[in-house]
Amino acid sequence: MKESAGEEKIVLCGANAYEKKYYFNQQFAGLPESVKDELHIICVLFTEEVGGIFTIEFEPDGNVSMRTEYAEEDYLYDEVGSGLLVGEVRRKRQELFESLSLYYRVFILHEDASALIEEESE
Repeated sequence: MKESAGEEKIVLCGANAYEKKYYFNQQFAGLPESVKDELHIICVLFTEEVGGIFTIEFEPDGNVSMRTEYAEEDYLYDEVGSGLLVGEVRRKRQELFESLSLYYRVFILHEDASALIEEESE
C-alpha cells in the first residue's frame, strides 16, 4: 500500500481468519516477548470475533494504525463489529501503541530518543 508521499506503511503483525494464520514482522524481533505475545493475542482474538484480515501497521511517521479487510464473498464478516472493535482496541491498548510508536521512531527512523521523550512529557 503506497502513501501519497511514496512511503509505505510497514506491517508489524496481523492475523488472517481465512487461512487461520498469524504473521509477525521479524524486523521487530527486538521487541520484548511480552509485547509480541500481546500483539499476537490482539490480532488473533480480533479475527476470531469479526473475521477477515486484521493488521497492525506503522505509518511512515511512526504512528500505529490498524487495518481490517475481508473477502468480497465473505458474508459472515462483521463490518460494524469490526469498526467498534478497532475503537475498543485503540482505547484499551493506547499505552502499548504509544510505546510501539516510540520504539519505531527511535530504532527504525533513528530519531533522537531524548527529544521524543521530552515531546511526550509536554
